[in-house]
Amino acid sequence: MIKTVNQHKQHITILSGALIAIGFLAGIVGNESFKDLMLIIATAIASVPIFIKAFQALRMKAFSIDLLVSIAVIGALFIGEYTESAVVTFLFLFGDYLEMKTLEKTRSSLKELVDMAPQEATVMRANGQTEVIPVEDVEEGDRVVIRPGGKVPVDGEVVSGKASINEAAITGESVPAAKAVKDKVFSGTIVDNGYIEIIAEKVGDDTTFAKIIELVEEAQESKSKAEKFLDKFANIYTPSVVVLSLLVLLVTRDLHLAITFLVIACPGALVIGAPVSNVAGIGNGAKHGVLIKGGEIMDKFSKVDTLVFDKTGTLTKGQPEVTDIHTFNNANRDKLLQLVATAETISEHHLGQTIVKEATQRGMDLSAATIEDSEVIKGNGLIATVNGQSIAAGNRKLMEAQQIAIPQEAEHYAVSREKAGNSAIFVSLNGELAGLISIADQIRDDAKQALSQMRANGIKKIVMLTGDNRHTAEAVATELGLDEFHAELLPENKVAFVQQLKADGHQVAMAGDGINDAPAIATADIGLAMGEGGTDVSMETADVVLMADKLMQFSHAYSLSKATTRNMKQNILIAVGVVFVLLIGVLMGNVHLAAGMFIHEASVLVVILNAMRLIGFNRKKMQSIQQPTQHTVEAQ
Repeated sequence: MIKTVNQHKQHITILSGALIAIGFLAGIVGNESFKDLMLIIATAIASVPIFIKAFQALRMKAFSIDLLVSIAVIGALFIGEYTESAVVTFLFLFGDYLEMKTLEKTRSSLKELVDMAPQEATVMRANGQTEVIPVEDVEEGDRVVIRPGGKVPVDGEVVSGKASINEAAITGESVPAAKAVKDKVFSGTIVDNGYIEIIAEKVGDDTTFAKIIELVEEAQESKSKAEKFLDKFANIYTPSVVVLSLLVLLVTRDLHLAITFLVIACPGALVIGAPVSNVAGIGNGAKHGVLIKGGEIMDKFSKVDTLVFDKTGTLTKGQPEVTDIHTFNNANRDKLLQLVATAETISEHHLGQTIVKEATQRGMDLSAATIEDSEVIKGNGLIATVNGQSIAAGNRKLMEAQQIAIPQEAEHYAVSREKAGNSAIFVSLNGELAGLISIADQIRDDAKQALSQMRANGIKKIVMLTGDNRHTAEAVATELGLDEFHAELLPENKVAFVQQLKADGHQVAMAGDGINDAPAIATADIGLAMGEGGTDVSMETADVVLMADKLMQFSHAYSLSKATTRNMKQNILIAVGVVFVLLIGVLMGNVHLAAGMFIHEASVLVVILNAMRLIGFNRKKMQSIQQPTQHTVEAQ
């Protein structure tokens, strides 16, 4: 029965409204008895869903708004105020309906994401024939075909064809991305033009798109400190209203006044004001490729005054290239590169992988060599024996630890490369310095604009922490106008620095790649990861994830957190102000039950509509971000 009533609540509202209208018409023609009958029936019909919710709340030992209204309606019927009992129940149901519709609007960003989820996939079978199957039936390893206009149903790697893909559902970026063989594609993206075949790597709930939806759902359900406080406050406030209403009755001996006081004091707008702002704010972030994991994160993020950045892949693009190979002691350049690249195949460090990539592009075979006694020295480089030759590749600290002398000529050359924005990798063979490999990266195109905006929004201090050398770090810090930079740091040094900032009273946000900087990210008040297309680690560990790896998204997330927190405060002020004014009006005899209920429901809609402004927050600014401009070459 309860389920049936809830399903037909809209019809109940319409019916009670129609009966009230008929009753008023009967009163106009002078038939007061029929008017009262219609109003009593309207009250009885509209009261059913209200009484049910009140009873359910009582069973849970909670004092709900529905309970207050139920008490007021019974009291109004008892004293013969049929007009007010009917109007109050109708307005309450009608307000509930409008709240439901406007709340659905605040969740529109999540609904749009869910609607984007692909339902079918075209899979190529062993006989060369294609078959259209439900997306949940796709298995890892299946070869999936996506034609122009089709949605990518799973995460995978392109094995045939090329296409222009709209990745807005993942990254928030409307500019299509070109995809070819060996590129990764993600579920929920759309092939604008072209044709590709992919091998499914992540399916079902494991896809990036499914995880984004799950994270946004969880975030919108989570509560900020303001919401948690208001929940506790409502649990005290609501029964207090009942007690105060009884006191009003005892003092004034006016049941009508006590009932009016009871209804007007309902904390409806107060209870809903904070969560609706939270939902709308998180939804806005998701729509623009920013995952903010909940109301509490939003609240903490808005208070951040200090930003700490890793360099490579965060302030820079994270796509370094070998710019120079310089040899000493008559070492052969190609042989040196091949030996170092072979040794670096055991490393996951971005600089090591850059050397491997360079060797591969030159057509060198790295699989034939024998690697022995290899060891990665965290934060410094690696040592290994390749084809019987002892190799060390890394920074100055590694050379010093391995007792490798750096001639003055080599040191001068290294410094000149570093001042030009390169990272200098020292390479030794059999105990002697054999060469220097220079690697350079570029500052992100939107870095200056994003940092400038965040300063304007309240950031007081911006710091860069890097494991790179001092000269390269200084070049990047100078280019971006940072307040501080600290170079040649190990992961534990970054953690210690973040801890010191917090101890000094700063609210710290740490941005990194989500993997190498995980300890520092976890230590900061707010951990932010450059999502790199939605890596599992970054989505699971950070408080905020930028799906498009753009610092303008960071700026948007920061300003959004402040706007959301400000919006919550506005809603609380509106709710408290309306209740306060109405209660004074009730006690002075200027506000009656029906009028007060109307204003009360209107205040609920006002706070929801106020929160809905967050849905379009910064829309024009995000859409008008200029095309990337070239910066000078800098490096990690």
